[in-house]
Amino acid sequence: MGPLSARLLMQRGRPKSDRLGKIRSLDLSGLKLLSEHLDPKLLSRLKQLQELDLSNNQLETLPANLGLSHLRVLRCANNQLGDVTALCQFPQLEELSLEGNPFLTVSDNLKVSFLLPKLRKVNGKDASSTCSQVTAHWEKFKAALSPEEAEKAQADFVRSAVRDVRYGPESLSEFTQWRVRMISEELVASGGIQVREADIPERPPKATAAREPRAKPAALKRPDDTPLSLSPNKRVCTSSSSAHVEGSDGSQPTLEPLHFLQCHSKNNSPRDLETQLWACAFEPAWEEGQAGATSQTVATCGGEAVCVIDCQTGIVLHKYKAPGEEFFSVAWTALTVVTQAGHKKRWSVLAAAGLRGLVRLLHVQAGFCCGVIRAHKKAIATLCFSPTHETHLFTASYDKRIILWDLGVPNHDYEFQASQLLTLDTTSIPLRLCPVASCPDTYLLAGCEGGCCCWDVRLDQPQKRRVCEVEFVFSEGAEAAGRRVDGLAFVNEDVVASKGNSLGTICLWSWSQTWVGRGKQSTLAVVVLARLQWSPTKLAYFSLSTCPAGEGIVLCGDEEGNVWVYDVRHILTQPSPLPAAPQAPTQILKWPQPWALGQMVTKTMVNTVVANPTFTYLTALTDSNIVAIWKRQ
Repeated sequence: MGPLSARLLMQRGRPKSDRLGKIRSLDLSGLKLLSEHLDPKLLSRLKQLQELDLSNNQLETLPANLGLSHLRVLRCANNQLGDVTALCQFPQLEELSLEGNPFLTVSDNLKVSFLLPKLRKVNGKDASSTCSQVTAHWEKFKAALSPEEAEKAQADFVRSAVRDVRYGPESLSEFTQWRVRMISEELVASGGIQVREADIPERPPKATAAREPRAKPAALKRPDDTPLSLSPNKRVCTSSSSAHVEGSDGSQPTLEPLHFLQCHSKNNSPRDLETQLWACAFEPAWEEGQAGATSQTVATCGGEAVCVIDCQTGIVLHKYKAPGEEFFSVAWTALTVVTQAGHKKRWSVLAAAGLRGLVRLLHVQAGFCCGVIRAHKKAIATLCFSPTHETHLFTASYDKRIILWDLGVPNHDYEFQASQLLTLDTTSIPLRLCPVASCPDTYLLAGCEGGCCCWDVRLDQPQKRRVCEVEFVFSEGAEAAGRRVDGLAFVNEDVVASKGNSLGTICLWSWSQTWVGRGKQSTLAVVVLARLQWSPTKLAYFSLSTCPAGEGIVLCGDEEGNVWVYDVRHILTQPSPLPAAPQAPTQILKWPQPWALGQMVTKTMVNTVVANPTFTYLTALTDSNIVAIWKRQ
C-alpha cells in the first residue's frame, strides 16, 4: 500500500461525501499501512472525523500531528506499535483498541489513562485511573531550598522525584517512573500547585477465602494412570503470615509466604482443590544493560491453563487456556524480531506443552498463541530451551523420544516455521532435561524413569537420530542401575543435583570428575560429592531446582507440603572427601496452618519449587491447586 489519497479516504469514509471535511467515520483497516503512509496534511482535512479504524496494518508509531482533535474512537489493534505517548494529540478520545500490538506492555496500557482524560474504554474494558504521591516529595524538596535556589533546582527536582518516589508494584516500574516524571514537570510548571490526582496501582489487599476440607493426597498423578483433568483459573487468597522454619540458625535469610493463588481452578471455582499443577518457570530479565538482573514474573501450568504471575503483587498478568489440554511443562526464551520497517525488537516467548503432544508458543506481552508445533504423538513430559541458542527447544515425550527443534525467527505475522534438528531415543520415559552447563551445545542430560542418561547433541555430526551414549549409576552394584531420576539440575558449571535414585536423599555429583573416567564405557558410576537429607517418601515426581546466580541453593518440595532449602556453597568449595552422612537441610519451610491460608487445606504436597535467579522470590506448586509465592526478607 502506498501513501493515502483523498479519493481513498472518500471511498472508505462515512457518510459518503465528496468533501473530506464531512466524513465522521473512516475505515483504513487491513491496508498494510506503514507509519509513513499516514500523511498529517491529508488527514488534518478530516475536520469532523470522530471514529478511525487503523487495525490490522503495520504501524510502528503514530505521527504526532495528525490534527484529529475531535476523534472519539480509535482502533489500532494488530499493528506493531511500541509507544503510546503520541495518543495525547486526541484529547476527546473515549474508546481505544490496542490489542494485538506485541511490543506494548502493561505499563503502556496504564499510560493511556493519563494521556487521555476522557477515555472510557480500552480494549473493550472500562479504563481505570491511577494516582501519585509526588506532591509530598515536592513540598519536602522545596522546603530544603532557599528562595534563590528554587528556580535553579527545578530540573533537579524532576530527577530526584523519578529516583526517590517509590510506589506500586515493581513490575510496573516503567509506568510509575513515567508518571512521576509527568506529575513532577506539571508541578514545576504550575509553581507547586496541586495537580489532578488519580489512583496508582496498589498492592492487592490481603484476602481470604473459605475452602472445603481435603482428604489426604494420594501419589502424584501422571497421564498414564489418571484421566485428563480440565482446569481454568482464578486468583484468590493472599497471606502475610510468617512461615514456620526449621533448621535455621538465625544467619539464614527469612522466607515469608506472600501470596496463595488459585488461578487454575475449574470454572473459577474456589472449591477446586483437585487440579494438578505441574511446572513453573521464572521469566529471565532480557533487557539490555541489566546484567545480573532478575525477574519477578513467573509462569505456572496445570490443567488447561498457563498463567503468568507478578510475584510481588500476586496479580495474574496473563492467562492462556486450551480446552482439552493438560499442561505439564513451560519454558521461556527471548527472540529478536525484525519489523516490516527493518527495526529490531526483542520479546519474550513462553513455550507450553502437555498431554496432547503439542508445543504452544505464547507471546506473553500481546497475550496470544503465535505458533503450535505438533511435536509428539504422545504427551510431552518436559521441555527446555538451549541456553546458547534462543530458538533451539528440546521436547521430551512419553513416546520415549527427545527432539531438538529450531523454532526459527517468526515472520512479520508472528508465524513460526519450526524444523526438527535431532531425535534422541530413550529406553524409558524422559522426565527432566538438563543441558550440561559447561558444554550445553555438546551434551544433554536427562532424568528418566529408568535412570540418568546422556546424549551427544552436536549438530555438526552427520547422524540425526541417536541413542543414549552413557547411563550414569549412582551407587555400586548392578541393582543401582535403572532407578528413576525425577529431579535433575546443575548447581554450578560442574556440580549436578539429582533425585530419585535412592530414597530420602538428593545426590550432588561432579560432571567433570565423572566424565573424565568414561573411556568407552556405556555405564558410568558418578563421582559423588555429597548427599543431602530429604524426605523418606516413596512417592515420585517431586521436582528439584537450583538457584543459578551463584547462590548455591538447592530446593525441593515433599509429600507433607514442606519446602526443603539447602545452601550447598560450603560443599562446592570444600575439597573431597566429604562426610558420608547426608547433609541436613539449611531450612525446611513448613506449609502454613489452615487458618493462615483462610482455607481448609489440611494436607497438601509441594511437587515443584522454583526460585528466581537472585533467590528473592520462591514459587511452589501443590497438588491441591494452590500456587504459593514466598519472598526472602
